[in-house]
Amino acid sequence: MSDPFFFGYGSLVNLATHDYADAHPAAITGWKRAWRYTSLREIAFLTAVPDPQATIDGMIAHVPGDNWAALDEREYAYDRHLVTSQVSHPVTRPLSIAIYAVPDASQHKPDLPHPILLSYLDVVVQGYLQVFGEEGAVRFFDTTDGWDSPVLNDRANPLYPRHQALSPAQQAFVDDQLAARQVSVIRDA
Repeated sequence: MSDPFFFGYGSLVNLATHDYADAHPAAITGWKRAWRYTSLREIAFLTAVPDPQATIDGMIAHVPGDNWAALDEREYAYDRHLVTSQVSHPVTRPLSIAIYAVPDASQHKPDLPHPILLSYLDVVVQGYLQVFGEEGAVRFFDTTDGWDSPVLNDRANPLYPRHQALSPAQQAFVDDQLAARQVSVIRDA
């Protein structure tokens, strides 16, 4: 019997956004991250896109009692895919690992009416900084598609429901990475 785990590659990397225990750094091969939006959500968010040449860092965590209901609700715009053989991790017992990804037909490139929320990006990057350090957080930026999408600066009035307070150094790191990629950051009205 294998234990059910999920592979998180965005906000689920930030352990402050959930209470799933038995979490471990991991990597998945055959998937990359991309910024997308769908008609099910008004803002852009990260999804996983199949790519046989890609490897991305993330976190795996245990889903107690094989009870996926709460996680399925949180990830309601996504489909769950079994990816056990594609994930490298330090856990030695048998696992069954799933990843959440938006169906291809539902994906759209973010635009001004559907921007990336800076409060969401901050949460993701904070998680990568805490788990993988600055080098891993830079890898997050380097292995994510869609930086030509607009980013809404909502830090003063966060729209992301699981937003977290970042240190000045963490904010500066995010801002520097966006500037290095010449990402268009628009101000919250």
